[in-house]
Amino acid sequence: MSRRSLRVVVTVLGLFGCEATPPATPADAAVDRPATADGASSCGEPAGPFAPLSTRCGHLVDAQGRVVVVHGINARVDGVFDVALDQGRAPLQPIPPFAADDAASMRALGFNVLRLPLQWSGVEPVDGADFDAAYLDRVAAVVDLARAAGLLVLLDLHQDAYSKEIGEDGAPRWAIVPPPEQLLGGPLTDLGARRTSAQVLRAFSTFFGDGAEGERLRGRYARMAAAVATRFRGDAAVLGYEVFNEPVALEPQVLRLNVQVARALREADPGHLIVFEPDSTGRLASNRSARPRERFPVAGAVYAPHTYPLAFTGTEAQRATFTVEALRGATESARTEADLWGAPLLITEWGYDPNGTRTADYHRLQQDLQAEYQAGAMYWVWKERSQGSWGLHDYDAAAGTWRLRPGVRRALARVRPEAIAGEPLGWSFDAGARRFALRFVARPDRRGPHRLYVPPAEDFAAGFVVRCDGEARGATRDARTGLVEVDCGGSAGAHELTVEGQ
Repeated sequence: MSRRSLRVVVTVLGLFGCEATPPATPADAAVDRPATADGASSCGEPAGPFAPLSTRCGHLVDAQGRVVVVHGINARVDGVFDVALDQGRAPLQPIPPFAADDAASMRALGFNVLRLPLQWSGVEPVDGADFDAAYLDRVAAVVDLARAAGLLVLLDLHQDAYSKEIGEDGAPRWAIVPPPEQLLGGPLTDLGARRTSAQVLRAFSTFFGDGAEGERLRGRYARMAAAVATRFRGDAAVLGYEVFNEPVALEPQVLRLNVQVARALREADPGHLIVFEPDSTGRLASNRSARPRERFPVAGAVYAPHTYPLAFTGTEAQRATFTVEALRGATESARTEADLWGAPLLITEWGYDPNGTRTADYHRLQQDLQAEYQAGAMYWVWKERSQGSWGLHDYDAAAGTWRLRPGVRRALARVRPEAIAGEPLGWSFDAGARRFALRFVARPDRRGPHRLYVPPAEDFAAGFVVRCDGEARGATRDARTGLVEVDCGGSAGAHELTVEGQ
């Protein structure tokens, strides 16, 4: 995701025949989720056969049956995010390198999944040639770094403005139909204009359209995705594959691509999750997407909208005065849509200008909403020295070094659940009171201790106490990862697990 304006979104919506304002339907109404007397879901669905995480009753679950909550981070990585151009054209933008200390720092800050964008142009740069093994080896090297740090990796088949040749990243030149009228280069200072350029919109229209060329290109894309899945089949550090980042098309066209690629991925790799997105332009403009009428037809699917309320489309007056209710719709609708898809909810992008208006409030309220709706979420972005220079780090151009932004680091620092040995009823974090509370119902098929992330002293408290139903429990924080494991809820019924700073 990069900086853009509502004008760009509305332009794209109009060109694709969509409405900037959705029809007046109860799109944000909550789905009725049957519950037992103790308030837990009555869903009896068994866990799916996937690993390292699987799906059950709208949750991600581990091998012990525990509900796993994703707190992830996006990182564009040099050598993987494809920005190099031929014909003497300058690279589009500088992409940061990724090393072992990046992965270790992510884990220490409480992130448990890395979303790694990779491109069709990197996997299959030449039409008719073999898939690029050296490129996939570079992807694998990042996966290995994440593995060593205790991170899972979501391999994200990413695009922005269709292709690096005419936009920012995505398809190789041979897959731009009709052929581009002008090949572009760096530096990338005009992404907004590129997103709505005629050649980008024509390329999207062809790729997602009903014609023979669209059918051919989608087939080639699905074949490419299957090649990635074949390369990482059985890799225990890979969470799964994301079908297509921020598709620009009508919802039925997006669904057609999602299903086609998901089936190709599932055939190539029966063991990993498949993550799919809705149309991005409608969601950005309205903070909701079309409500599905049936479950996603491929097993092991995870619904992954992006939520940026007010971040790109709000006015300065709105950003100066927003409340939690002004932000709620994006996450609330995402939860409703995920439930209708019959899929866990994983927001694969959210974020805000680190130097923007009321940045700390935005981060706090968005995370509160993610907890309220039990949404996994992945922050944009780890390091960025182009476009809006968002993310957790500042870049010192003179010294060539990166520094964690203390304000953003503190805004993201909170006690949070990572693995819940029960059926979650809800959790919350009160930064002022320095108190975390998790309510859950014990279940015999959820084994092992609860796993929590507790921030370091500088961002939380010098000490803390963990209580199960009011009784203090001994718990040790791992200094490397911030993880705390504690047993709680041995008897049937509802329980409360709390962490209080001292």
